[in-house]
Amino acid sequence: MSSLVEIRELTKAYGGKALAVNNLNLDLSKGKIIGLLGPNGSGKTTLIKMMNGLLTPTHGSILINGSKPGPETKAVVSYLPERTYLESHMKVHELVEFYSDFYADFSKEKAYSMLTALNIDSNAKLKVLSKGTKEKVQLILVMSRSADLYILDEPIAGVDPAARDYILRTIISNYNENATILLSTHLISDIENILDEVIFLKYGQLICHASVDNLRQTKGKSVDAYFREVFAC
Repeated sequence: MSSLVEIRELTKAYGGKALAVNNLNLDLSKGKIIGLLGPNGSGKTTLIKMMNGLLTPTHGSILINGSKPGPETKAVVSYLPERTYLESHMKVHELVEFYSDFYADFSKEKAYSMLTALNIDSNAKLKVLSKGTKEKVQLILVMSRSADLYILDEPIAGVDPAARDYILRTIISNYNENATILLSTHLISDIENILDEVIFLKYGQLICHASVDNLRQTKGKSVDAYFREVFAC
């Protein structure tokens, strides 16, 4: 199977010394849901930002569909950052229209369907919505694209437990089955049942990249239990 993402000797140093990502080599295949896992300070968000062209590597390379992060990759990558970035004065339906104008692969029908399912008023201004609802809106906008790669940084961290199952179902049912989802989260037990593969990072280095089925068979435990073992203090 050809790789959607190829990462070679990727390194990011801050201040010339601290290595947030350290000589990382990684291949991500098409059609997978992959958990990007690690404790705080492991390099997950730095890696994600480099994949989206928001940070420049100190050394090494990233190729997405054969291209370096830039205009070509932004057309095929749908990115959910950890923090809300949407303009608070805009109404939800205005954000839908903005995304529709900006991304050729955006489906307004899909967006409004998900807004209705979550009882989110499309006429509401973002500034009057709760933090959790804002994050739901942002996720809906991201998942309404038909992208090749979805990069989701903590998509369920700010929502109540009752909404998590729906959001995970939304993620599964609203992406191109030939695409890949890279999902970073600390809530491993909530997501491991939807994962095909996991990546463990520690101090910016790759500790593990394995299929979930293989990990469970060889380690005899869940992803969450193995993660706790690997990263025990």
